[in-house]
Amino acid sequence: MKIYALAAAAVCLSGCATVTRGTNDTWTVNTTPAGAAVKTSNSYACDSTPCTFKMPRKSEFDVTITKPGYKVWTGKVTHHAGAMLDLVPNPLAVTLEKEEVHAAN
Repeated sequence: MKIYALAAAAVCLSGCATVTRGTNDTWTVNTTPAGAAVKTSNSYACDSTPCTFKMPRKSEFDVTITKPGYKVWTGKVTHHAGAMLDLVPNPLAVTLEKEEVHAAN
């Protein structure tokens, strides 16, 4: 009988994770160097990193990071399914690569 009670409690607790944590998550972008612009395919954006967004836990989206003098960085963010949905990767940490400068002859 105790086993059934423990199993029922475990199911309730895992199902209650979304209720206690909510349907939104905070997602953070950090870049090296700081000060890059971020745009996502689900209409979120910021002008200068670091920045944090509040968005649905079930989100899946593409990310574009730009900064003058550096190569454009693109990537994808998904969510980890399970008892608790979390955006992955979170935080997103990107080291931007400098653009090559060609000298004019």
